[in-house]
Amino acid sequence: MTQPTMPPSAPPPPPPQPAAAGSNRNVMIALSYLWILAIVPLIVEKEDPEVQWHAKHGLVLLVAEIILYAVLAIVSMIPVLGCITMFLPVLVFLGFLVIRILCITKGMNGQRFLIPALSDFANRF
Repeated sequence: MTQPTMPPSAPPPPPPQPAAAGSNRNVMIALSYLWILAIVPLIVEKEDPEVQWHAKHGLVLLVAEIILYAVLAIVSMIPVLGCITMFLPVLVFLGFLVIRILCITKGMNGQRFLIPALSDFANRF
């Protein structure tokens, strides 16, 4: 009696590949533009000049946003101007949110989003 032949077994699957180096870079670039979290990539990724560039720009963007909110708070205390400019904080927030989203998407694609005046100031550091 002949033994039935078994089909050859499939080779074992290859071992999982380690995470790409760019995945950590993408996380750090995204953190660079999330308000105060920009400090994390600035401290953690000291060897990566690209992440450092994005972190510095994220911090400058945060400082510019805080200054603009402070100016709006002062202007809102003026009786007539306060009534006229009461909707501006929402527009400022939406504007900075759009800029942050653009910076994150460009950064993850390996590009840089230059913000006039702010990028020049951030490049000094």
